[in-house]
Amino acid sequence: MLLPLSDESPVAIRRVHALVNPASGSVGPEAAGELKALFAEFGLEHRVSHLSPSRSERVVRAALDSGPDLVVVLGGDGTARTVAEMCGPNGPLVAPLSGGTMNLLGRALYGAKPWREALAGALEHGAPRWVGGGEVAGRAFFCGALLGAPALLARAREALRAHDLGRAWRRAVLASRKAFRSRLAYDLDGDMGHGVAVSFRCPTIFRAPGAKGASLRAAVLDPPDDAAGLRAGVRLAVSNLTGDWRDDPEATIPCVSARAWARTAIPIMLDGEFFRLGRKVEVRFRPRAFRALAPPHP
Repeated sequence: MLLPLSDESPVAIRRVHALVNPASGSVGPEAAGELKALFAEFGLEHRVSHLSPSRSERVVRAALDSGPDLVVVLGGDGTARTVAEMCGPNGPLVAPLSGGTMNLLGRALYGAKPWREALAGALEHGAPRWVGGGEVAGRAFFCGALLGAPALLARAREALRAHDLGRAWRRAVLASRKAFRSRLAYDLDGDMGHGVAVSFRCPTIFRAPGAKGASLRAAVLDPPDDAAGLRAGVRLAVSNLTGDWRDDPEATIPCVSARAWARTAIPIMLDGEFFRLGRKVEVRFRPRAFRALAPPHP
């Protein structure tokens, strides 16, 4: 199977390695078997591996070392982020299918199709496509990033995924208490200031009317220290988790590079996953972060 790139020689897809996260929201127990059957139908040499939180990067590395032409990811945006980051611009093609809860990246590339239909369409009609993203302190994101105390809500989300309601409630309360205690300074392409949080959205996901050019879109949160401000912080964190920025009037700042710094390690959410990457971080836009196998006109 040959797929042309506009600025490169055709790419042959013969070997496929699928990475399945069984803990993701919409991945069923029959997913591995269905993937194998679909690959066999297309006459592709294939392998299927399962991911787990304790050994995800090790499994992904082993998959890449096997030399696939295409890596299929069936999981949520966090799983897709890990795989696409490790593949990078020089690695194999990636097909991040919708297998999680939000599926922002999968929906942006393939539309609101079931993953089986999206994969069959990509194998039959897809072409390599560059996907832009962002980078915070060397860690990639392809949907959105949130820097600041509201990112602590990602830890509450992790507890909800584990069905630990008590821990989720405690972490949500802790995040609300810290929402205004810690502030950070920022520099957005020379626009400097202070705020509670700074959020970034990738162009593949951001769909604001009138948005032009290839860049990240940034929003600064600096609300008053009151109930209304707390609601604003929660809204920004939730919009980062769900991708619903179309109705957020503050998400209007184009940004190619940025810096942020604080007195303590900055809580960071990347594609819904929680990180602490230090007191000073740099953010930059990566127009060619990885290559996806996707329809030319999603």
